Amino acid sequence: MPATHEVTNQVPPFTGHDTADDPALLAGLERADAGWASDELHELGRLAGSEQAQEWGRVVNENEPVLRTHDRYGHRIDEVEFHPYWHELMTVAVSHGLHGTPWRDPRAGAHAARAAKFYVWGQVEAGHSCPISMTYAAIPALRANPELAARYEPLLAATEYDFGLREPGTKRGLIAGMSMTEKQGGSDVRANTTTATPSAEGSYTLVGHKWFTSAPMSDMFLTLAQAPGGLSCFLLPRVLPDGSRNPIRLQRLKDKLGNRSNASSEIEYDNAVGWLVGEEGRGVRTIIEMVNNTRLDCTLGSASGMRLGAVRAVHHATHRHAFGKALVDQPLMANVLADLVVESEAATTVAMRLAAAGDRRDDAQEQAFRRLGLAVSKYWVCKRAPMHAAEALECFGGNGYVEESGMPRLYREAPLSSIWEGSGNVAALDALRAMGKQPESVAAFFAEVEQAAGGDARLDDAVDRVRKELTDLDAIEYRARRVVEAMALVLQGSLLVRQGHPAVADAFCASRFGGDWGIAFGTLPAGVDTGAIIERAAVR
Repeated sequence: MPATHEVTNQVPPFTGHDTADDPALLAGLERADAGWASDELHELGRLAGSEQAQEWGRVVNENEPVLRTHDRYGHRIDEVEFHPYWHELMTVAVSHGLHGTPWRDPRAGAHAARAAKFYVWGQVEAGHSCPISMTYAAIPALRANPELAARYEPLLAATEYDFGLREPGTKRGLIAGMSMTEKQGGSDVRANTTTATPSAEGSYTLVGHKWFTSAPMSDMFLTLAQAPGGLSCFLLPRVLPDGSRNPIRLQRLKDKLGNRSNASSEIEYDNAVGWLVGEEGRGVRTIIEMVNNTRLDCTLGSASGMRLGAVRAVHHATHRHAFGKALVDQPLMANVLADLVVESEAATTVAMRLAAAGDRRDDAQEQAFRRLGLAVSKYWVCKRAPMHAAEALECFGGNGYVEESGMPRLYREAPLSSIWEGSGNVAALDALRAMGKQPESVAAFFAEVEQAAGGDARLDDAVDRVRKELTDLDAIEYRARRVVEAMALVLQGSLLVRQGHPAVADAFCASRFGGDWGIAFGTLPAGVDTGAIIERAAVR
């Protein structure tokens, strides 16, 4: 059969590169006193850029988890079956300490190093990042019960992935989940109706439902329920100390827009057994540290996705030709690509700054900054991810709309982080709550931002405008999104002016503060050094 055409002008495969070859990420790692992790980060980055790892990510999203409520004989088993590649992804993540390991690592920068690895490896496949993130976030909450922490923390931090339902104490490593929302409450967890009744031996019996429980095959869950003393936090293992199954019934798996490799379920507590974490009536306060750490991972995950989208768009435009020259050399495409890179680097830089604050837990100023900086950044970075993914996909033209390109998966994944752990409104209102309850966080925020004072007049003017916004309390809740957006932008701008590439900082300030920027990506003003910016996302 004669060939009907010759394949030309198609882009080479996006494999064989190091996803850690990211100048904004590496600079943030050094500033966080975590440069010692550079070699391992590059090792992980090379694996992430390999054909094998990318195949793992593709296959687990095309072969979704399956719920098995009963075995062939009719016994209730409540298990979820995953493709073997899911376990490969989890093994890599756990062996590199992307979960609970930094909580037991005394080195300076341990949490920032973990954040960088989470960002790099997440570019392979985002779904399995969910149980990894929840395991990382569970440990500080679990410490509210020292006895439980002493028993389980070493296993939650262990670098062995040991899948399967067995009594936690018999395993080489554990994965933890979180189960909070209910169908009638959503983000309003105080409306939860699940009850927890104390028993004589010190445990509690839980009865109720949970509307959205991701990674239901985790070894244990932190959950909220109404105890006699009010809403409280509990630890529930899937397998009880006597080896019997805890009656946590998986009702169904969610059919989600994206994140399809990861099982998310509705569950029922049918007299399930749990142990109190913290005090009765203080469940929200106990679990909020877990929530805040997962919010950091939402920010990191969105930044990771933006980096992937920007790099892939630049790769495509570099190798694709139209109208006589490479797409990357055409001015309007260069404007789009540069704008995508600017947004990506702003997200990466602020995410790593917040990760660094996580290592400085004895510094009151850093923790005050982290409280407010995380709230505003979680809102803005995660809110930007879907439109960034859409624009990156469009750089491919019709090729990007085809599943084989991988861009539709990135696009479907992008909205999740803005919803997870509090959607946009919840995140924006949380920033207002932080400012109201912890006024020291406002001082710490501006102390951070003002380190760039005098570095760019456009940024200075924007900071002044934010200060004025915060003195006007009229309809502040109605204006919350605008206020928090402005705060996030000046924080990103300050970091880029002080620490970023000059061309990136200039483009950010000229567009985000200078008034010469449109609504869509690709509307940077004239005079921006697009070539220098795009080069920072070139695959080598």
